[in-house]
Amino acid sequence: MTYQACIVFMVVLKYGCFGEDTVHQPNENITAVEGEHVTIINCEFKTLQLTPYLYWYIQRSNGLPEYVLMRYKFGSSNSSEFEERFDARLDSNSVPLTIKNLRVSDSAVYYCALQPTVTKTPPSMHKNMTL
Repeated sequence: MTYQACIVFMVVLKYGCFGEDTVHQPNENITAVEGEHVTIINCEFKTLQLTPYLYWYIQRSNGLPEYVLMRYKFGSSNSSEFEERFDARLDSNSVPLTIKNLRVSDSAVYYCALQPTVTKTPPSMHKNMTL
């Protein structure tokens, strides 16, 4: 018996922080099958920065956003948990995220952000934080 799990991604709107800099990521659900590859292409940005830094974050059910990867003109980095299967290519105005060999655990909300941002959760943050 073959079992295929559906994986649902939710992509949400985020904005940058510098004057005229913006990140546009429309709300959408993406459905894919476990084991496939998927590319989340709707992360477009506008910036006045010559070398923008773009970040992807994942937020799993009932969790805090976690740093996945960063891309900029001269390099890149991935969180060790996401090195093998997560990749992104920085274009002139977008940074699509590709996930290889999908797993059910990849079902989450994905955020795209333009620098400045953080790559680690500050020690003072916790799940039940009230703002």
